[in-house]
Amino acid sequence: MADDNKNLSDDLDDMLGDAKKGAKKAAGKAKEAAKDLAEDAKEFAGDAKEKAGDFAEEAKETAKEFADNAKEAFDKTSGENKKILAGVLAILLGALGIHKFILGYNKEGIIMLVVTLLIGAFTCGIGASLMGIVGLIEGIMYLTKSDEEFYNTYQVGF
Repeated sequence: MADDNKNLSDDLDDMLGDAKKGAKKAAGKAKEAAKDLAEDAKEFAGDAKEKAGDFAEEAKETAKEFADNAKEAFDKTSGENKKILAGVLAILLGALGIHKFILGYNKEGIIMLVVTLLIGAFTCGIGASLMGIVGLIEGIMYLTKSDEEFYNTYQVGF
């Protein structure tokens, strides 16, 4: 029986040794696979960073083009375009006086804005309502005038 125990003990030691070798081998393979995955992840991150940079550059260029085109369009605004822009803004946002700023009447625009915001707040909206009505009337006046009459009246100042 002692021989059987010794043989069993030797067999267990051999199996334990084989298990240790197998575990070391598996750990080596896992380490190698992890290293490969880490390299792949770094490569992927580099590609993603490069593509994000390219996208950011394209977005900056597009935004700059848009801003340049918008500025150019606003600078080239003729009398008719200002007439339509001022008229529509007067009808929609007349209480804020934005149409006055478009036409270059900054003092009048500030007065309308102050009346709407400050006096309108103290009078529970009555001041804002009055400025809205004034804006509506001015918008209708702007849009019903001929281009020449609008230009002479509001842009030249005759």
